[in-house]
Amino acid sequence: MDDRMFWLADAPLDLAPLRRRLEDDRAGAFASFEGWVRDHNDGRPVRGLRYESYVALAEREGEQVLAEARARFDLCGAVCVHRIGDLAIGDMAVWVGVSAAHRGAAFDACRYIIDSIKDRVPIWKHERYADGEAGWLHPERAPDGGAA
Repeated sequence: MDDRMFWLADAPLDLAPLRRRLEDDRAGAFASFEGWVRDHNDGRPVRGLRYESYVALAEREGEQVLAEARARFDLCGAVCVHRIGDLAIGDMAVWVGVSAAHRGAAFDACRYIIDSIKDRVPIWKHERYADGEAGWLHPERAPDGGAA
C-alpha cells in the first residue's frame, strides 16, 4: 500500500479506502473535512473551476504539513487528498481525515491540516464565472491578509 499521507488526484475521490487507511486500534476518534466546489465566491456566481499545481513541490509541502500535524496532535494517522483539473459545482475538491486517541486532537488536527494546506501548498484555483469572465485565486486571503 502507498504510504503517502498527502497527494494530488485528477479523478474523483473514493472515500472508503481513504478512511480505511486511518483505522488503528489505538484510535478512539476519527474526524474528516470535505471541501466542495460552491456556486459563488465574493458575491459572484461561479460555474466551475480548475485547480493547477506544481505537483512535486505541492506533494512535498503537503507531506510536511501532515507530518507536522501527526507530531503536534499525537495522531494515529492522517491523510489529505486534493483534486487538480476541472471540477464542477458540488464536486469534492479536498478531503482530510485523521484518527487519534481522543476527539479533541482529531478535530484540532483536521482544522490545522486544511488551513495549512490552503495557506502553504502551491495549488492555484481558476474560477469560471457566470458572466463569462474567469480569474485565478491563490493564496486564499481575506482583504485583511488573513485566510479566507
